[in-house]
Amino acid sequence: MSTAQLVVQHLPYLRRYARALTGSQVAGDAYVAATLETLVNEPETLGRSTNVKADLFRVFTRIWNSLSVNGHSDQVQHDLPAEVRLGQITPLPRQAFLLSCLEGFSEEDAGVILDVDVNKVRDLVDEAGRELAADMATEILIIEDEPLIAMDLEALVEGLGHNVIGVARTRSEAVKIASESKRPGLILADIQLADGSSGLDAVNDLLKTFEVPVIFITAYPERFLTGERPEPAFLIAKPFQPANVSAVISQALFFQQSARRREAHNA
Repeated sequence: MSTAQLVVQHLPYLRRYARALTGSQVAGDAYVAATLETLVNEPETLGRSTNVKADLFRVFTRIWNSLSVNGHSDQVQHDLPAEVRLGQITPLPRQAFLLSCLEGFSEEDAGVILDVDVNKVRDLVDEAGRELAADMATEILIIEDEPLIAMDLEALVEGLGHNVIGVARTRSEAVKIASESKRPGLILADIQLADGSSGLDAVNDLLKTFEVPVIFITAYPERFLTGERPEPAFLIAKPFQPANVSAVISQALFFQQSARRREAHNA
């Protein structure tokens, strides 16, 4: 497989990571586009290791932390939503947190990507976990048709200090729980449900009446990370690791609270 083919193979995951960092597909894609332009102009930046994915993310990180991009790319910045500007760079701890917990890089690879040693990666991840966990307790709706997985998710989110308002096995149950309970602050949703209904459809039904961050959980992430359209920013593959779920919940709630603070400030 050629280097170009390998880059294309990893591109959907870079887009997911970029969107998780910025809270916006448009903003994330602006950085991804700048990364690809760099690879065209400096092809030697890839292939420094045997891990092309890590090399790709390393180039992205260099762009992400580049003052020249953040300070002078007015054309790109005008394309971004008002609440997310390229100048608002995600702190290094959250980058380490996402690389390790969302993208599944080893501590060694995360260190290469961020140009720090393994001990620094560990410190950054710990720091981010404390930052993201503060003051984020909320109500959570779980849409999951497998009882054991639902129980695991319920125990996990309650262990993080959240409250589960209900567990739905079907699209109709999800709508019913949301209408009869306190509005959720976050939804964890499987995609293929017990009666053949879709968690995607259930979420779309709910989002017609209120806005809330959604984390999709699926055994088939490749169906939703195609690189052909905006990807779910928060997508977890089954079987999942509890640390990954914890990381993504914290990140989703972080962006929600950041958006609310900006709205209150601008009101």
